[in-house]
Amino acid sequence: MSSHAWVQDFFDENTNTFSYVVTDPMTRQCAIIDSVLDYDAASASTRTTHADRIIDFIQENSLSVEWILETHVHADHLTASQYLKEKLGGKIAMSHKIAVVQETFSAIYNLDVKYFNSHQSFDYLFDDHEHFKIGELDAYNIPTPGHTPACLSYVIGDDAVFVGDTLFMPDYGTARCDFPKGSAASLYDSVQTLYQLPAEMRVFLCHDYLPTGRNDYICESSIAIQKKQNIHIHEGTQKAEFVDMRNQRDAGLSMPKLILPAIQINMDAGKFPEAEENGVRYLKLPLNFFKH
Repeated sequence: MSSHAWVQDFFDENTNTFSYVVTDPMTRQCAIIDSVLDYDAASASTRTTHADRIIDFIQENSLSVEWILETHVHADHLTASQYLKEKLGGKIAMSHKIAVVQETFSAIYNLDVKYFNSHQSFDYLFDDHEHFKIGELDAYNIPTPGHTPACLSYVIGDDAVFVGDTLFMPDYGTARCDFPKGSAASLYDSVQTLYQLPAEMRVFLCHDYLPTGRNDYICESSIAIQKKQNIHIHEGTQKAEFVDMRNQRDAGLSMPKLILPAIQINMDAGKFPEAEENGVRYLKLPLNFFKH
């Protein structure tokens, strides 16, 4: 039985996001993780340039998509999950705790939360620590809340974990925790759980922001390196110290540029709002709600 995943990364420099195609080399079944739909905020228009690169790769390598996985509801980019499902198939999946995000942001956007309760757009919602397969590859999720309450990390095969926005490269640290229902204390606990994984396990990150002193974008680290070198949370970092640092740092951050369009699309599994009588789809913006 295969235990090593074949991992191909795809980088979108506009949002500093890494997406992944993770393949079982024996069966050529694969999962797409954290896809990106190109979005121009000035014109409120979308393109599929980034997603089409993934499609080309999958078709050129004769892969079959089994899963389209989200590590969380992203605030910095729109997901291309619906477009990829239409073109390639696969089940769009994330944590069952998406219900918390949907309830929280339905109130902010003045949407009817009953829509999400009765019409869940995700094809599959994982229970905490649920095991699943990608071809013959064993996989399971680890709940890693903090950045959002519905964050998951995916362990695939015996040497790869995809941590979403939980950790960044060691020279950049950790994710912010100031979104609604975020928690620096929860993020600390989540990272400690990840640090229990084998030292040699490859850690694949959702973002890299190229800190001063580094010239190349990097998507991969390891548990051992993170534990030794992460500037925010390394071995010996105390919880109170981390929470104080994270809260002070988050207080000075501006909101992500695409949070308002991204959240309302992403919490509905990438579906656009229904077109109105004139055939046009409209996004909602909560004016002056997020004052910084």
